[in-house]
Amino acid sequence: MNTPSELPIWAAWIVVALAVGGSLLALTGSVGLIVFKRFYERVHAPTLGATLGMALIVIGSAMFWSFVEGRLALKDLLIGVFLTVTTPVTLVLLARAAVYRDRVEGDDHIPPE
Repeated sequence: MNTPSELPIWAAWIVVALAVGGSLLALTGSVGLIVFKRFYERVHAPTLGATLGMALIVIGSAMFWSFVEGRLALKDLLIGVFLTVTTPVTLVLLARAAVYRDRVEGDDHIPPE
């Protein structure tokens, strides 16, 4: 199979469902960024939404390219591995910096250790 137009309809529906589901999860994380008031809540929602949404989108993309190229296409999984490793690390670094700032400034709303 050489063109996306030759993709079987059942595979196209699965790819679309994965992409839309991943996009909705990412949107949920973005809405959480707007809705939540405190920094610690605001940093948590997009991290989960981005990670889970990315996983569904990457699976859908790998499935699509596997069908189009006629062989197992795993290049997209490298994107997933990179984002899965970097997103939680970024969350931890941001949260630690915020806790340090709150302790130095004497904020009463510091989360427990």
